[in-house]
Amino acid sequence: MNRPIRRVAVVVMLMFGLLFANVTFNVVFRTESLNAQPQNRRVRDAEFAQDRGSILAGTTEIATTTPVRDRFKYLRTYPQGELYAPVTGFYSYDHARSGLESSYNTQLAGTDDSLFVRRMIDLVTNRTPKGASVETTINPDAQRAAAKALGDQKGAVVAIDPQTGAILAMVTSPSYDPNKIASHDIEAAGKAYQRLATAKNHPMANRAAREIYPPGSTFKLVTAAAALEAGKTPDSKVKSPTRLKLPGTQTYLGNESNCGGQQITLQHALEVSCNTAFANLGLELGADKLRDQANKFGFDARHLSDLGGAASKFPENPDRSQTALSAIGQFDVAASPLQMAMVTAAIANDGVLMDPYIVSVVRAPDLKPLQTTKPKELSQPMTADNAKALQKMMVGVVNNGTGTTARIPGVEVGGKTGTAQSDLKRKPFAWFTSYATSGDRQVAVAVVVEDADIPRQDIAGGRVAAPIAKAVMKAVL
Repeated sequence: MNRPIRRVAVVVMLMFGLLFANVTFNVVFRTESLNAQPQNRRVRDAEFAQDRGSILAGTTEIATTTPVRDRFKYLRTYPQGELYAPVTGFYSYDHARSGLESSYNTQLAGTDDSLFVRRMIDLVTNRTPKGASVETTINPDAQRAAAKALGDQKGAVVAIDPQTGAILAMVTSPSYDPNKIASHDIEAAGKAYQRLATAKNHPMANRAAREIYPPGSTFKLVTAAAALEAGKTPDSKVKSPTRLKLPGTQTYLGNESNCGGQQITLQHALEVSCNTAFANLGLELGADKLRDQANKFGFDARHLSDLGGAASKFPENPDRSQTALSAIGQFDVAASPLQMAMVTAAIANDGVLMDPYIVSVVRAPDLKPLQTTKPKELSQPMTADNAKALQKMMVGVVNNGTGTTARIPGVEVGGKTGTAQSDLKRKPFAWFTSYATSGDRQVAVAVVVEDADIPRQDIAGGRVAAPIAKAVMKAVL
């Protein structure tokens, strides 16, 4: 071989070497980032053409995949789209995913590491790969009852099994139809997404887990728990003046109704939702004890990460007047319906707070379990004795106080009403949080109604939200 040919051969070998090194680098180190680039439409086309696994509520498919004759071959469909949208989320070509479609995307798509062997078998046998199915804890009867009772009112409902933390219902209103965003008509799907994303009533918001509101008087359950843990009993007397001058201000806090005297028991204060009594309790306990009790119930932490749950808040450094207002769920206290359901569930479960969860099992296409959720204790906010005392106080609210519209004959029902007014420009939020026990069955439910479409003076938690909670409790029991 003469010298010029040798030089050309060396250059060619060097170029092949560099090419091989570059390919190896991209395959080993850049695959994920290249696949994630939005400009990479080949990856998106491949993902959108997969036979995704189903999402189920009981035996009901709430998200499934249907074979179609177009370039994508499989269409994602939601048989009862609006009813389950807060749980399933959506699956789209241009706008990614949300809800369980997002948090369990790799399992549903069949690309998760746990399905590696299955993918290899499908490759060898030339079968079409299929994704895993995701089974939720949602009770379809409770979900339908919550949606029907909430109707067109703007708000949310959450139901929890207090003994396990399983989410039994999660409804928000208004909702949306994820089928329109999953359409293979990419242009129409994009327009539908833009309409929903910019709508004034925010139909794609998960008001049950991802939005926080002033909890109003439902927060008095936290204050009552702190008082019991500090040594008070349901019969302890608390000051309940007609109005209370907030410390360091010229502002007076009044009551929404007659509290029944200047000194009343803690039990009666909860039954009639006496503002001045609970504000005085807050001043006596102090902000640190209130915050500590709230955090034991789950405030200041995110829950239900599968759906991106928001953290509820108790103010960091309130002064004494702000502490008095915080004790009755005003000032800067903010909680999600999920959080208030957790508070009630812990009280109903004799003081033990279970970690909320919404996915029970993930199954491979051959139905073998890949992942099973086991109930987990999150904390113990109260002693069992104090929790049982607070249960009786909540039963008193339903039998003798502001929550009588939640009564269910033959069933133990405890509850707490709330009417949260934080902005004079809008109507108050109507709240009701409750639990019901019948035999070995138990459920905790929290309801918030943002706009009941009735006159402002008629809005009250017992009148607006309690009947919704009652419908859900009856559906579960």
